Amino acid sequence: MHIWTIANQKGGVGKTTTTVSLGGILAQQNKRVLLIDTDPHASLSYYFGIDSEELTKSTYDIFVSPMASRSELLLDCLCPTKLDTLFVLPATMNLATLDRKLGAQSGMGLVLTKALKAVENEFDYVLIDCPPVLGVLMVNALAACNKILVPVQTEFLALKGLDRMMHTLEIMSKSLNKQFDALIVPTMFDKRVNAALDAYKSLRSDYGDKTWKSTIPVDTRFREASQAQTPISLFAPRSRGAYAYTKLLTSLR
Repeated sequence: MHIWTIANQKGGVGKTTTTVSLGGILAQQNKRVLLIDTDPHASLSYYFGIDSEELTKSTYDIFVSPMASRSELLLDCLCPTKLDTLFVLPATMNLATLDRKLGAQSGMGLVLTKALKAVENEFDYVLIDCPPVLGVLMVNALAACNKILVPVQTEFLALKGLDRMMHTLEIMSKSLNKQFDALIVPTMFDKRVNAALDAYKSLRSDYGDKTWKSTIPVDTRFREASQAQTPISLFAPRSRGAYAYTKLLTSLR
């Protein structure tokens, strides 16, 4: 089972869009895919029309339940989507309380790792959408994964935020005694704008091979796909955005 974490400590850079888009393509390729929403704002859940305020079970319950029941509870919490092999483990605002309730408890950084280990035969791919905050949720997502994708908007302020994220990965790598396989994914790229071109050049210059050699373009079809609660590869398969994420997926394998 491949576990990919999509993370950045800056919001609005395309984390949820990346999670949904890659998950949709994989599901259309008949892969069994689980998308995990660990953001209290529940953008991933809302994308698929899942109202977090109406849920009785969510990602939160995985963290606060007894260890022995976490894997069964995980499967019980899943929500279906328009794609038969794509499922969502949804989020609720309760996740925002986890750092205060559980952050100091021993072993809380490995909750997701252990829960996913117990269901590794159920899915081919797991994609974890992270909140833009370093806390127990991001730590769990980083500890559980075997690949990290760092979406970065191709503009100056987003690049400054990237420095903080890459420093976090260095710290977490030492703390977890784990070498991260991380790839920076330039997003919202507009080749007509000099600032976007300069930002992409800076990414390639500063991070070299850690930066994907292509980009995810600005595409209004992303917004339309989210309004339709459908991954772009299903909503607009011939769009620039769908093509770019298919290209990204190919490079990840």
